Amino acid sequence: MFKKLKRKFILTNLLTSAAILLVAFVSIYVVAAKTTSGRDFEKYEQHPPIVQTQISGHQTEITITPEYVTEFNEQIAERIKAERDASLQTLLFSLIATGIFVEIAVALISFYFAEQAIKPVRDAYNAQKEFVANASHEIKTPLAVIQANLEASGIEDNKWINNAAKKAEDLAELNSQLLALAHTESVSSDIKLEETSINHIVSDAISAFSPRAEEKGIKLSQKSEFKDSDQTKLNATAFEQILNIYIDNAIKYGKKSVKIEIKKDRVDVSSDGKLIAEDKLKHIFERFYQADKSTEGVGLGLAIAKSLADKNHWKVYATADKSRRLNIFTLEFK
Repeated sequence: MFKKLKRKFILTNLLTSAAILLVAFVSIYVVAAKTTSGRDFEKYEQHPPIVQTQISGHQTEITITPEYVTEFNEQIAERIKAERDASLQTLLFSLIATGIFVEIAVALISFYFAEQAIKPVRDAYNAQKEFVANASHEIKTPLAVIQANLEASGIEDNKWINNAAKKAEDLAELNSQLLALAHTESVSSDIKLEETSINHIVSDAISAFSPRAEEKGIKLSQKSEFKDSDQTKLNATAFEQILNIYIDNAIKYGKKSVKIEIKKDRVDVSSDGKLIAEDKLKHIFERFYQADKSTEGVGLGLAIAKSLADKNHWKVYATADKSRRLNIFTLEFK
């Protein structure tokens, strides 16, 4: 994230300085070209001049013919044009060299200041991430005690106890998601790649979510371009996590059907729930963002999916197919 921010900062400075230099240098070159082209050689008078000379005490008049004057004027004009073109070419090379030098200087200065500008933001972000992880660990134990005591109380059909148990369960889920998010954004870059069957991963995920889908009256289906024997090298753990988040999200917001389509370079999870508005699609993977505020959840699942995808150099995005009335969540893994 910070590398992208730094590159964007440097690129913005380079483009801005390049645009300013381009306008300035083009103006200088155009003005110079017009100025030099306006200084045309003033030709001699049409009447040939008379040159008086004295040879051995005798004064002699030599008349220069018009043809000679014309030829002389043309030679002078060509020489002036050649010198003017050479001057403009030298000016052009000087401007280009100056522009390259300035852009290199801007790039180096921008790199330094970008690092200085981002450093406090990075430090604050890392401190916040560490706090969330530590706080989640600290909350985990007392929360487990509360849930255990509620279960051990043996009180049934009490709405107050049931409400407390439900909220404790929601808090435990939120805490689990915060821990997962902190873990996926850890500095460690170790990625375990292994040959695995994507069809088997999807089938296992469907089996795990089938009871919940049946409870909501939703049909889960799978379509694949792979054979069950086909093996793909990838981070199977991260792939399974993202897929589970997608399916969980699809069941949560779906109505009657959820379909998982496996293609050669991506997986699409589509559901027939309420279409996500176009202006909300670009924010759907942000932390704590919910397209529908009235539904359950806190908006961390898709943020975790994006973090996992970024770490594995994959791409995640969502689209709304208006013709089929489907929300489609895509994971590109190649």
